[in-house]
Amino acid sequence: MTGKAAGQRHSAPPTVVKGMVDGWNRIGTQIKFNARSVREMGIAVVRYRTEILRLIAQMSLGTGALALIGGTVAIVGFMTLTTGAVIAVQGYNELSGIGVEAMTGFISAYVNVRIISPAVAGIGLAATIGAGATAQLGAMRINDEIDALEVMAVRSVAYLVSTRVIAGVVVVIPLYCVAMVCAFLAARFGTTGFYHQSTGVYDHYFNTFLNSSDLLWSFFTVVLMGVAVMLIHTYYGYTATGGPSGVGVAVGRSVRASLVVLVLLLLVVAMSIYGQSGNFHLSG
Repeated sequence: MTGKAAGQRHSAPPTVVKGMVDGWNRIGTQIKFNARSVREMGIAVVRYRTEILRLIAQMSLGTGALALIGGTVAIVGFMTLTTGAVIAVQGYNELSGIGVEAMTGFISAYVNVRIISPAVAGIGLAATIGAGATAQLGAMRINDEIDALEVMAVRSVAYLVSTRVIAGVVVVIPLYCVAMVCAFLAARFGTTGFYHQSTGVYDHYFNTFLNSSDLLWSFFTVVLMGVAVMLIHTYYGYTATGGPSGVGVAVGRSVRASLVVLVLLLLVVAMSIYGQSGNFHLSG
């Protein structure tokens, strides 16, 4: 027993090292696949424009029964509506405790644009467009449809992956416009309608602290999130194995990975742009 236990202890470090090496190999394989997907975007634009347009319509408004509620547009819009309402409730109550409830418009213009709306939009993209892309490609993989495309001399990465990345980036721009408008309207309506703050006071502080540069950086952040989401989810769908259960595992792993990457990406961009100062002055 003693010798067996000692052998297990000696075999543990090689096992850990092997796991780390396999993890780095998977990361390298994914980076190589993503680079190929980006490289073949030009081919997708030239040869598969019809497929790109079909994917744009499917991702934005949905198909079948999902089209009745507006697809991703309705989902992300509803999510940002609720977050805007939460800002109105929490912002007004917290600021009224120190006698500056008039600054609720500042909270909406500052927090919505820089943190909350990009984060909510990224989560919505990962949960709707991203998960759908993983499931579609995973189903095609286990049904040998991707192999059939390769046999017919169709560039499967350009046709299936690059087109979805392009469509996701195109969809995210108007989608985020809807998200921002919903967040702003919900915060304004909640503050002025339920807490009866003067619309003039709210609009004054909101317009004072809403910077056009912050909006542009916010759109830039969301576009990066859209690219990251589509690259991650298409990779997991394209490489899915293990039958229907394997597709489910791929969807779960892709959502987990994309959420982690989105949070890190938001943190890196926010620290790079705004740093420690926050880039605003409350006086004057």
